[in-house]
Amino acid sequence: MAEQEKPLLIKRYASRRLYNTETSDYVTLEDIAGFIRDGREVQIVDLKTGDDLTRQYLLQIIAEHESRGENVLPVNVLNDLVRSYMVPGGGVMPQFLQSSFDMLRDSQSKMMENMNAMNPMANMPGFEAMKAQQEAFLKAMTGGLSSGWTGGSSTPEPDSAGSDSEGEEDLDAIKRQLSELQDKLSRIK
Repeated sequence: MAEQEKPLLIKRYASRRLYNTETSDYVTLEDIAGFIRDGREVQIVDLKTGDDLTRQYLLQIIAEHESRGENVLPVNVLNDLVRSYMVPGGGVMPQFLQSSFDMLRDSQSKMMENMNAMNPMANMPGFEAMKAQQEAFLKAMTGGLSSGWTGGSSTPEPDSAGSDSEGEEDLDAIKRQLSELQDKLSRIK
């Protein structure tokens, strides 16, 4: 658990290859994006100079997703970001974005708490599995922004049986169902 709290250290070599210090292997930008989606913080440093390159690589991940046609940020938000950096004292935008994401995570956490507290089905057999499925679905739909649902922990809480595998199976089932729906929709078109 303590290992999950500290950032995953990625070192960039002179060859620009990225090295995962925990698994002792090379990683790609897509691997790093996967770590982040899974709720893990990363820190990318230049091996030779020790410079922190995290921000540069996170922006590169966003740019690559945008270039593949995945709209990460609306154009008007991108325009506002550029404007905010061109104006003297334009440091307001980063704090605003941070506050907005903090509020989003808090709202999602409160929503899950309210669903659990107000739900009369909470004592029904199988409710824990259904709750885990809902949480997995919301996490998948929000791209992992809601990793703090269970009291700020970025690791899933074990269910009543004491294992995370059921939640992972539920997420896999949701992904399969979404894929089947997409296939059906594409056949209809």
